[in-house]
Amino acid sequence: MAAHPTAIIDPSARIDPSAEIGPYAIIGPDTVVGPRTKIGAHAVVEHATLGADNALHPGCYVGTPPQDLKYAGEKTRLVMGDKNTVRECVTINRGTAQGGGLTRIGSGCLFMACSHIAHDCVVGDGVIVVNAVLLAGHVHVGDYAVLGGMSAVHQHNRIGRLAMLGGGSMNGLDVLPFATTQGDRATMRGLNLLGLRRAGVPRESVSALKAAYRTLFLSGLSQADAIAQLKTGNPCKEVREWIDFIEATGKRGFTRPAAGATELEEASL
Repeated sequence: MAAHPTAIIDPSARIDPSAEIGPYAIIGPDTVVGPRTKIGAHAVVEHATLGADNALHPGCYVGTPPQDLKYAGEKTRLVMGDKNTVRECVTINRGTAQGGGLTRIGSGCLFMACSHIAHDCVVGDGVIVVNAVLLAGHVHVGDYAVLGGMSAVHQHNRIGRLAMLGGGSMNGLDVLPFATTQGDRATMRGLNLLGLRRAGVPRESVSALKAAYRTLFLSGLSQADAIAQLKTGNPCKEVREWIDFIEATGKRGFTRPAAGATELEEASL
């Protein structure tokens, strides 16, 4: 292990010999640091398991106590996968007993400077969290979602796979997979066509999602009738994902297009 002599490492920490610990970093109790993971100067990591090849930049705080008044020092934890980048001043809190005791981060994510991931969040693989994004507690973020700078997500909400949140958007409801949102009390602004294309989703599936969008939001059908119509005709897996997501949505509901929207906002594929 390459540890700077000014680093403070708790005796209980288990650190892979190939990991690097920078100057004045603090590795607290109940911490596991995986192979080739690099922890920068003044970073703090505690009550966490970090996988391989993560890069924690100076001044980030990973696995620190939840900002929840109910937290009374229970033994909870943060688990992070591999190849994540955590930039300066990012805070990722560990879980609470009431939320299952675990905050979980996938692999291949980028957390840009000054973003915050609260207690009991679950973040999938390949997620991009731009500067100053705020996730409240118990938020679930699907794989390869992009959260634009200074956007925020209400507690207990879900952000679907390959969704894109516009910069500064205030997301108080669940966000469908493949959707884009924008605005204060964000509304749905169409499909994340760029994200779908980058992910290699077939054109036929994109066309099916566009048709499903019109059925759900522009047909005048009730939600129940629209879902029933989408279930007919053997929908593709992406439309099926929408159906499953909507049917699992709780009382808060999910983000919809703004009132008066007349057509899907499309860009050329």
